[in-house]
Parts: sequence; C-alpha cells; structure tokens
Amino acid sequence: MKLNELRDNEGSRYRKKRLGRGIGSGKGKTSGKGVKGQKAREGVSLNGFEGGQLPLYRRMPKRGFKNIFRKVYAPVNLARIEKAIVDGKLNSDAVVDEAALRAAGLVGTGKYAGVRLLAVGELTRKVAIEVAGASAAAVAAVEKAGGSVKVTAAKAEAPVEA
Repeated sequence: MKLNELRDNEGSRYRKKRLGRGIGSGKGKTSGKGVKGQKAREGVSLNGFEGGQLPLYRRMPKRGFKNIFRKVYAPVNLARIEKAIVDGKLNSDAVVDEAALRAAGLVGTGKYAGVRLLAVGELTRKVAIEVAGASAAAVAAVEKAGGSVKVTAAKAEAPVEA
C-alpha cells in the first residue's frame, strides 16, 4: 500500500445534505424547516420554552440551600502525614503547617481556606502541626503520639441576643 492509495473506510464520512437546492431534491424551498414561524428563522434559542406553559424546570420543587460563601478546607489524613515523614518530604522536628504540606504535595493547588486534619490512619512520631481545622479524633491521635495540634481558624461565634 502506498500513500496515494490511502482512503477512508467506507461510510466513515457522511456527505452533508445540501439544503435549498430545488424542489426535486426533497429539501428545497424551506429546507426542511416547515413554513414561517420563529423556528424557521435563524438563531432560534428555545431550550426550556414550552409555549408559555410554565417550564418543567420551574415546576419542579427546589430543595436545600447552597451557601456560595462557604469555606472549603483541604482534607489531610494522619496516614499521609506519617508517610510523608517516612519518605522525607516532611520534617517531623519542624512545625508542619499548610506551607509545608503544600510543598510536600499533600495539599492540592485548589482554592482552599486552609487545611483540615482528619484522623484516618496512625501517627507514630511526635509532630507539631498547625492547621486551620482538625477533628477531635485527629487531635487526640496526635497528642497520644506526643505531638501537638494548633488550630488557627477562628470559629464563627453565635450572635448575641440583645
């Protein structure tokens, strides 16, 4: 086989139907769009429009609440911190904070409000950790290993009633 003998597989390319080329073509005059009206025109955008009837997306009940101001924290498990220390990516003698966790590759590059420490796995060495949030079980596990956890994020205070 030579380069000049190369061909597409039979049926792999479909010839575009030529519209508006006479009544004998079967797609002449109105080009398959019927007669007049909004949908026969160019640039019609009617997604979700139901002829004045209340559209389905407005008839469906709405549920729940999505807080657009919520803070998203990057989760980091104790097992991953332990593995990073064993692999030499983290120094257990220095304070392990968000910058150190990012440098070690434990926190992604997303827009996070901070790091939240979770108690999945075990910690076998003494480590000082400084994070925006931590679960009670994670704090207990770090303190059991002889380390300490400092939570830096301020908790939202309950409104004071006058």
